[in-house]
Amino acid sequence: MTSPAPTGPTAPTGRTDPSTSPGPGTAPGTVKIAFIGAGSVVFTQGLLADLLAFPELRRVHVALHDIDPERLATAEGAARHIAATRGAEPVVTAHLDRRAALEGADFVINTVQVGMNEATRLDFRIPARYGLRQTIGDTLGVGGIFRALRTFPLLRALADDIAELCPDAWLLNYTNPMAMNVMYLAQATPLRRVVGLCHSVYWTVHDLAELLGVPYEEVSYLAAGVNHQAWVLRFERNGQSLYPLLDDMIAKDPQLLRRVRVDMYRRLGHYPTETSEHSSEYVPWYLHHDSEVERLRLPIGTYLDIIKENTAEYERTRDALAAGAPLPVEGTMEYAPQIIHSIVSGTPRTVYGNVPNHGLIDNLPAEAVVEVPCLVDSLGVQPTRVGALPPQCAALNRAYVSANELVVRAAVDGEPRHIRHAAMADPATAAALPVERIWDLCDDLVRAHADLLQPELREVLGH
Repeated sequence: MTSPAPTGPTAPTGRTDPSTSPGPGTAPGTVKIAFIGAGSVVFTQGLLADLLAFPELRRVHVALHDIDPERLATAEGAARHIAATRGAEPVVTAHLDRRAALEGADFVINTVQVGMNEATRLDFRIPARYGLRQTIGDTLGVGGIFRALRTFPLLRALADDIAELCPDAWLLNYTNPMAMNVMYLAQATPLRRVVGLCHSVYWTVHDLAELLGVPYEEVSYLAAGVNHQAWVLRFERNGQSLYPLLDDMIAKDPQLLRRVRVDMYRRLGHYPTETSEHSSEYVPWYLHHDSEVERLRLPIGTYLDIIKENTAEYERTRDALAAGAPLPVEGTMEYAPQIIHSIVSGTPRTVYGNVPNHGLIDNLPAEAVVEVPCLVDSLGVQPTRVGALPPQCAALNRAYVSANELVVRAAVDGEPRHIRHAAMADPATAAALPVERIWDLCDDLVRAHADLLQPELREVLGH
């Protein structure tokens, strides 16, 4: 399957007949997009720069919501600056009240991080005391587990509001852990117009093409699996596989062998779709071994540096707006603006989305949330059936999915033991710690995050 490059605005092929389309109207000013967690200002900026570059979306209603007044005001200022730079005339409103932002929305973009940076620091500091290494900690492992458990109450409340205030809206989720969050929404809420969005497939193929010196626009590809651990199943140019060219480059450059993704590709036969830092956390082979950490140059705790830089970048944006200084307005090639444009205008696109499996990948569980190509047009987001993954790839994905399901079951059933079961099933955690230490660690994390967890999950269980 050819996956078009998400390179920004595409001229519409025609208007959608609102009498036959379930999507929003296309008249100027009728499309409302609610940003939940708009205080993630830098990310919000990129999404708005993409959205307002489309002629059909230059007069949308952008409703910004955040619980932090300063960050919300900064997001509003950035939105108005981007609109002026793009020559767009959106209606921009800012809301501390989430319900006001959601009222009548056609699209809801979720970028909330519950607990913000301090909760993330706890996700690293407490496991580090047990000798458990993490690099990013937002998808699997104890970091991913507790990030999910903090997020689920927010997702439940958000889903209830959407069901009441904008039941036909598409919820476009960017909040990690992506697969756990989308699985929770599917199992614990009535929402069905939900898709999780991540840029990892696009950037993986983009960077592979750059590495090989092949124009991205000439590459066709198919990827599938689970978020942050999908697999490039086909990687072609003019109908010919580019994998032999990649093999030749790896053979000529020993430094490429010092990447986790390359190591996994050589052993599994398909390139994984997330960075080496991410990929190292989802398998038992690397982080527990000093020699592998050194060989593969794994930056332990690197996400702590990332959140420092994110905070600094937010502060630079806030201060520039306050001083009236110009801000760069750059597109991000994210999928949410493309999805919105395709549904509104009828322009067909292929994007990668995270959705419940429902037969899309034969050898993964039906309840899994999988990452597959999706057609988007005026009818909405339509996932593509891929069939069976290579068995070795499916085996790793099933371990990932098993941990996901236990975390979701903990929340849905109110069963605190399942938190520990999820950590026991997690490949990297199980490789690093004996089972009693896993339970002790979960108890410590429950204590640390108790105020953000649903009440049934706050129990400390001991061994």
